[in-house]
Amino acid sequence: MHLGVLVRLWLSVARAVLAAVGARLCALCWSLAPLSLSLSPPLRLPARRRVTALSPVGPERDGDGANPTPVSVNYHFSRQCNYKCGFCFHTAKTSFVLPLEEAKRGLAMLKEAGMEKINFSGGEPFLQDRGEFVGQLVQFCKQELKLPSVSIVSNGSLIKERWFKKYGEYLDILAISCDSFDEDVNVLIGRGQGKKNHVENLHKLRQWCREYAVAFKINSVINRFNVEEDMNEQIKALNPVRWKVFQCLIIEGENSGEDALRQAEKFVVSDEDFEQFLNRHKDISCLVPESNQKMKDSYLILDEYMRFLNCRNGRKEPSKSILDVGVEAAIKFSGFDEKMFFKRGGKYVWSKADMKLDW
Repeated sequence: MHLGVLVRLWLSVARAVLAAVGARLCALCWSLAPLSLSLSPPLRLPARRRVTALSPVGPERDGDGANPTPVSVNYHFSRQCNYKCGFCFHTAKTSFVLPLEEAKRGLAMLKEAGMEKINFSGGEPFLQDRGEFVGQLVQFCKQELKLPSVSIVSNGSLIKERWFKKYGEYLDILAISCDSFDEDVNVLIGRGQGKKNHVENLHKLRQWCREYAVAFKINSVINRFNVEEDMNEQIKALNPVRWKVFQCLIIEGENSGEDALRQAEKFVVSDEDFEQFLNRHKDISCLVPESNQKMKDSYLILDEYMRFLNCRNGRKEPSKSILDVGVEAAIKFSGFDEKMFFKRGGKYVWSKADMKLDW
């Protein structure tokens, strides 16, 4: 037989054999599929899948160095709030809150990655389940994760004494937002609710913090309506462990722009006006000033889906959720400036056991 014919015949047979082997292998793979599925980890909760669907990848952080350690994390687990502060830069764009066990799983991942301090914020943290949700997270972080510091930022309007009785021992710091000691100014800002007096409530919460051994802190946003105010006397009387004074910050898509729920431009103050306010209160030892430059990149912020929010470009650009890709992969896109965090005094004596306060 001619050599060329033999070669063609041999190639034809070889192709037929390979095709048959491929078909058998394919069938074998499909037959094993149910077994492989049964050996896989349990399916994720629907909330996890929702996180994935809403998790675009933000810009990667600058530099070629190692990833930052999430020493201090701010977890905005809810965007819902009962106040309408005109300069709010984390507005109620969704009503989503992770299931409690999923939130705990994410917090455990952060602890494993090096977290020492967790701060729960919103929205208003005490809206969810009348404070039970944040209470259980606080207890979990202190009792199970044994974090050195657990704190909450709240407007204070919904906190009851029974919450302190149940969860106060697990909370290191309660920070209450108060921008003015003039109730009319608070109403103008949007920090008011009917007949409730924000300043009177602030004093009540200060007393409960003393009684239940929780360090008391005040946060104030300096804006056009309070920039001329002298708060020396009131702050000294309340005697917080820290008085955080923020410059009103614009975030595109949150409190500025067509797709924003707030328009905060009318609240903005200049750097010079902000400095004048700080100079007026320079004798208050617990004052911790934070300009826009310090604030923008030096906070690790997790949103309600446990995505890190990158604010470097004046917007909040989310990473993927840590629940889906892990802390190390997500934090690459956080935009977090670790050097600025330490420079602004982000790490301080934050465990109430080390504060040696006279309760």
